[in-house]
This record gives sequence, C-alpha cells and structure tokens, in this order.
Amino acid sequence: MTKRSRRTHSPAFKAKVALAAVKGEKTLAELAQLFDVHPNQITTWKTQLLEGAAGVFGQDKGPAEAPVDLKALHAKIGELALENGFFVRRAHQGGPAERKAMIDRDHDLSVVRQAKVLNLARSTVYYEPRPVSAEDLVLMRRLDELHLDYPFAGARMLRSLSQREGMQGGRRHVATLMKRMGIEAIYRRPNTSKPAPGHKIYPYLLRGLKIERPNQVWAMDISYIPIRRGFVYLAAVVDVFSRRVSVHRVSITMETIFCVEALQEALAKHGRPEIFNTDQGSQFTSLDFTGVLLDANIAISMDGKGAWRDNVFVERLWRTVKYEEVYLRAYDSVLEARASISKYLAFYNRGRPHSSLDERTPDEAYFGAQTMVTAA
Repeated sequence: MTKRSRRTHSPAFKAKVALAAVKGEKTLAELAQLFDVHPNQITTWKTQLLEGAAGVFGQDKGPAEAPVDLKALHAKIGELALENGFFVRRAHQGGPAERKAMIDRDHDLSVVRQAKVLNLARSTVYYEPRPVSAEDLVLMRRLDELHLDYPFAGARMLRSLSQREGMQGGRRHVATLMKRMGIEAIYRRPNTSKPAPGHKIYPYLLRGLKIERPNQVWAMDISYIPIRRGFVYLAAVVDVFSRRVSVHRVSITMETIFCVEALQEALAKHGRPEIFNTDQGSQFTSLDFTGVLLDANIAISMDGKGAWRDNVFVERLWRTVKYEEVYLRAYDSVLEARASISKYLAFYNRGRPHSSLDERTPDEAYFGAQTMVTAA
C-alpha cells in the first residue's frame, strides 16, 4: 500500500471549503468527499473564517479615549526611575548573603531577573554552601591563633607555619579560610582599593589625639570565634579611654544589620561619643551604618587600609578575649558561645584590672571618670 504524502493547501482553497461549510448546503461528510479533506479539518477552517471575518470590516471603535498627558507621563516615568535607582543602589550595598536573602522565588518577577537587578550571578542564587569539615575547623582555629601571634603573616606564611605543625592545606585553601574568617595580613600597602559603590571612606581622626575622658572615642570591630561545629562572629563597641566593652553581639554571619543593631544599642544605653572609629570593612562603610552615626552628629573615623595600629585598642581586646576565654573552651553551640562570652566580658568590665588603667577595672575607669567630669 502506497503511503499518502502530506498535502499543503493554499489559502484560496481553505477559504472555498470554509465558505461551503458556512453555507450549510452539504453535510461535513459530503464536503469531505467533495474536497477530499477530513471533516475535522473543514470544521477548523470554518471556525477560523468566522473568527477572522470581523477583521475584514475593521475593528469596532470603543469610546473615545482621553488624550494622553505626555508631560505627566514623562514625570511619572522619571519618578519611578529615581525610585528604582534608589532601591537598586541600597540593595547593592549589602553583601552577597544579604542580597541573596532578598530573592523571592514565589514572586511574578523571574528569579533570573531578580538576580540581575540585585547584581548576583545565577550560580550564587542556586548555590547551597557545604558545611565546613572538621579538618577545616581545626585548621581555622589554629590559623586564628597564628594570626594573633603573627598579624603580618599572609596566606603563604600561615600555610608554612601550619604545615610545620603537621596540618594539611595549600596556600589557596588557607587564603579561602582566612577570607571566611574575616582576617588578613596586616601591613601598610598602597591605597589601590576602592570602596563598594555608594560607600564612603572617612579619614582617620585619632592620630595625635589625646584621649582623656569616657565617651570621647568609641571603637568597633568584628572577630572570628571558633566553636566545636563551626564558627561565629563577635562584634564589640569599646570605649577607648576606659577599655570598657559597652555592647557586644554574637552572630553567625557578618551582615551589616548585626553591626547596626549593636551600634544602636550602645547609643541607647550610653549616650553618644564625640568620635566613632572602625576599620574599612563593608559593614562599617555602608550607608545603613554611617547613617546612624551621621544622624547622631558623631564624627566618623576609619583606620588606614591594613593599618592595625590605628585600632590597636580593639585588637588588644580580641587577643585578651581569645587567650583568656575562647581558646580555653570548646563551645558546643552558638548559645553556649554567646552565654560564655557574655559572662567573660562581664568579668572583663567589672573584675579584671588593667595595668594601663593603674590596675583599675574598665568599669571603675569609665564610671569613676564620668563622676569626676560631672562633678567638675
């Protein structure tokens, strides 16, 4: 039996068959036999003819539309463009983790488009981080200890020092862990780096300044804290004159909001300082953070890039906290770390004498000096 080849019908033939069907003078079976076309095909062509017939006489005119106010339309477009630009810039100031958290997979806007607006790669959106291995946690703890002892050591030197102790890890792996921990080699370097878009770097205001009273200068920094199955970050606001830790926060991420909340708590509890000093971390240069300081009329000071001595008071605090508290314990959970660190910092403020404070505690130096200033 010979297979029938597929036929292609011209528009004129389709119209002829459809018109015959519309007339209704013959049955579908008869038309099918007459034109050698399947009945279903005739029905389809008839439907298409009826649906398109109105177009032959033009579209129905609805009620007259009101004239478009082009000036108002352009103004509205400009307003929406400004608002869109504002929100996009604000979104870009956050870190990748904060921007990734903004993705709404149930929104009508596609995930691909959301990622583009937030300046995120699609791979970042879909990436699910793997938990840190036990070996890496041990290595990270040792790297943190070595960094405290040798703050000038970069990834190459830390790699060599750790390998001499029998630990495994190449230079690139050590560099990756250092980035995750938020530590880097500290030394003077050319100012070749640029702040993130919209972030301003403020000058260092403490050089040559005599700090002689509480609430004259506050400083803030973030440090890595190891726990048994991971790590957390500790942020602290310190009164430079008395070394007192005004406020501290423990967080599982280094997001800006964690620092902003600590700053707001310190201002609510202890008033405001004349100068607030930080490093150039993105959390501290963000508009959310600096905006709180500017609204309170506080002068902003920032360390030079890689200049650890500019914020030496907080660096000394980290060394004390880690050697007297963190490295003596193995926290099983974030809750345990938070509770134990809080207990130690309470002792640090109230019970630990400092040689630089004439053997007084930070609380005695802070509140005693405040009393003297008030009396004067």
